[in-house]
Amino acid sequence: MNAPLSTPARTDDWHIDDVDLDAYLARIDHPVLTPSVDGLTSLHQAHVRAIPFENVDVVLGTHAGIGMPAITAKLVDRARGGYCYEHSLLFAAVLERLGFRVTRRMARVQPHKSGPRTHMLLSVHLDGVDHQADVGFGAYMLSPMPLVDGAVVDQAGWTHRITRDGPLWTLAKRVEDGWEPMHSSDELPNRPADYEVAHHYVSTHPHSPFSRKLVVMRLAEGLSRQLVGDELTVEHADGRVERRKVEPSELGTVLRELDVELTDDELAALGVVFESAVGTQSR
Repeated sequence: MNAPLSTPARTDDWHIDDVDLDAYLARIDHPVLTPSVDGLTSLHQAHVRAIPFENVDVVLGTHAGIGMPAITAKLVDRARGGYCYEHSLLFAAVLERLGFRVTRRMARVQPHKSGPRTHMLLSVHLDGVDHQADVGFGAYMLSPMPLVDGAVVDQAGWTHRITRDGPLWTLAKRVEDGWEPMHSSDELPNRPADYEVAHHYVSTHPHSPFSRKLVVMRLAEGLSRQLVGDELTVEHADGRVERRKVEPSELGTVLRELDVELTDDELAALGVVFESAVGTQSR
């Protein structure tokens, strides 16, 4: 049994009552359920399939923050997407409203390359075992991972493994020459202020991968689609990879195909940023 190392923040600190549970379940097309491993897996998969990973508001400089009212207004009411803090804070609140035990955690992305400790994920305690829930990790995690050293899970057709080294749990993806580390996390619970600090860095720092470049990711069974800057990459679980440049004139169409629906004003503003970035890269 993996017990939390300290008492998590009070549920009230996370404003879980600000989530309209019925509206969220309608958004992901999922019925109400009681806590179980199967129920967690079903909810996790439904969330990833329904709500895109995207950083449009960060790129535009219009992000409303990661308070729960702002998250629900965007991801639930407007049927938009978001990045890890929005996804995981929303999913944690929903799980707690349904009776799951949740600890909010932080991970270091690409630990083998000294990546930043800025990624939010969850630990969900069920039947004596913790499960890593990671609905906000782009186009990689369709299902939760049991926090059991050496556990291997198929993620939409790509094999992932989780291993433990002291206090750290490392998630890795199977690649041609072995295992590629994705992120590492410890068992310390976090507080709302920890995510506010991380969000500020990720959304504003010039070295952040999200502050100046459009990132949209979608994951389905056997299919991963990623728009990073002006390059669209489509990966198939059988090893096929297709890459192409997206022209500014087709940005709206590509975004809709990735389930990102913007207002005319948002699309126009994003188009200006996108075209400017493409022009800078071509020089």
